[in-house]
Formats: sequence, C-alpha cells, structure tokens
Amino acid sequence: MDSSIKLGHKLIDNYSAPYLIAEIGVNHEGSIDIAKKLIDLAKEGGADAAKFQTYKAGKLASRFSPSYWDLNKEQTKSQFELFSKYDSFGIKDYEILYEHCLKNEIDFLSTGFDKDSIDFLDPMMDFYKISSSDITNLPLLRHIASKNKNVVLSTGASTLDEIYFAIKVINEINTVDIALLHCILNYPTPNHDANLNMISEMRNRFKGHIIGYSDHTLPDKEMKVLSFAYLLGARIIEKHFTHDKQLPGNDHYHAMDVNDLKVFKERLRETSLILGDSRTKRPIISEDISRKNARRSLVLNKNLKKGSKIKYTDLDCKRPGHGISPVEIEKVIGLEIKNDLNEDQILDWEFLS
Repeated sequence: MDSSIKLGHKLIDNYSAPYLIAEIGVNHEGSIDIAKKLIDLAKEGGADAAKFQTYKAGKLASRFSPSYWDLNKEQTKSQFELFSKYDSFGIKDYEILYEHCLKNEIDFLSTGFDKDSIDFLDPMMDFYKISSSDITNLPLLRHIASKNKNVVLSTGASTLDEIYFAIKVINEINTVDIALLHCILNYPTPNHDANLNMISEMRNRFKGHIIGYSDHTLPDKEMKVLSFAYLLGARIIEKHFTHDKQLPGNDHYHAMDVNDLKVFKERLRETSLILGDSRTKRPIISEDISRKNARRSLVLNKNLKKGSKIKYTDLDCKRPGHGISPVEIEKVIGLEIKNDLNEDQILDWEFLS
C-alpha cells in the first residue's frame, strides 16, 4: 500500500528524500537570541523543520521524578529540577520563533507536553510531533487528535500494542495521517543499541504509515547512523541540534551541529543519485547500447543457399542483438532464405520469406 503524509511544506512518500527535523528542543537554554541562531543554522544546514519543546516543569514531572539519562553527561538527578531550568519561554517567545522560521522559510515545530501548550501552539503548526514518552498519555493523545492535524509519533521504548493503541486513539477522533518514528529512548544511545532493523519491521507492520527515525546516537564524522536509517526506509529523520556540541549537559552532547547536518545532506545527495529516480525496473538510456550490442541475435552456423529452409541445427545465438532475437526462434524455423547467406550471418526478417 502506498502511503504519504503532508508535513509543512512537503509531501512525503516512500520514495521521498527524508523530511529532516532539527530538534533544537531546549538547547537554547532560555535565550531567544540563541534560539534564533539555531533556527538560522538549521536552515543553513538544510533542515526542513526547526523543532522546540514546549512545557512547564510543574505540568510535566512530579517533584519526585528520577532521571533516565546518563548522569555522566547530565548530572541533574531530578526530572523536575532539570526541566525547570529550561521552561521559561511563553507564548510570546514561541510567536517570535515562529515568525523567525517563516522569515527563514523553514517549518516551525514544537512538541507540546500539555494541553495548554498544544492550544497556544496550534495556530503556528501544520502538524504535531508527539514524544515517545506520551505514547500512552490518553488525554493528551485525544487532545492532539481533536486539532485534526497530521501527526508524527515517536515510538521509543514502546511495544507494538502501544503503537496500535495510540493510532487507534487518534483515529477514533479524527482520521489523520500518522507517521511513526523508530526511536531508542536512551540518552545517548550506543550504536549497538540503535536497532535500525526495527525500521524494516515497522514498515512491514504499519504499511499505511510513513516510517521515520528519531536518533539519539552520538554523531560520527560520516553521519552513518542517519544514512543507514534512510537506506532502510526512514523518510522522516529527527535529531537533536545544537550550535556547540561541547556545551555541558542536557541535549548538546548527542546533538548534531550545522556541519554534521551538511555532511548528512551531502551523503543524502550522493545516496539519492545512486538509488536513482525510477520506481519501476526498466532499461535506462545509458543501457541502450548494451541492449543492442551485448544481447544476442539468431546467427547462421553454416553457409546456406537461396531457398533453404531454416532448421534448428542451422542456428546459433551470438552477439550483437541487432538482428532477430532468440525469443523469435520458433517463428524462424521453416522459413526460406531469399539469397545465399554465409556462416555467421546475423539474421534479419528481410532475409526470410
């Protein structure tokens, strides 16, 4: 089944270049100027969307919520404490960032983690991105579904049943297109835990949905993990994005920067050239000479006099393919030759009657 989804300015299908989401999240650390700079860099690198995260710590996490990240990289042990550091933006700030995205011709996107955030973000967004952590958040899923916009749903740490559950909840309220992102909910994700083959499994299980990948591995010089994800069928790719990977804590250490994004875009360009633009197996223009010269024709294996009737034993199949194709051999048997022909003569219909 062919599937597609409209995301911002692009229609994505299974043959598209991937829709690239630069997940700025809260790497602006409360600075509008840095947030704007990150939008600029995301655009420069070739991203399709600049994505933020919208929440208030008190609505997101209990004061007693423990960490789930690598404490060697981010030493804050309380979710509430960590999220409180970066929840200062309000609606006016997001409106500023939305306008900045419009000016830069890049899609604005923010993951809202509560109903109030969803409501004030709604006029600014063409579709919703739902965090893996909310795949079982029934009230939030229903509230997002009520907006009647397409959805990109991350599936980190989820079972197949939980994915089916979220799809069912959304589509019971509005029938929208839902893309699913393979994700490993581990910060950072070691390469040996990336499990990109799950992309293939999801493509088989959820044939009516575009499948993508939300990445938390450490970027390498060749951006191989993202490139492999694309080759396995990921048509939406999301990765954390920063202006400085050396900054301590939070999401900087496993994020890509503008240079990583440019490297990935170049790998995509090269890969797309190799994959080609044809969806159907067929000869291409550069193969025309090969079809003529590397294929075979019916050829005489002896001299024959005018009026001779051709028998199987008179024929061989040799290159080039300019003459009568071997697939026509049954039509040739029993025909007479119009003139004397020599051994190795490539047969043509004009020689026969």
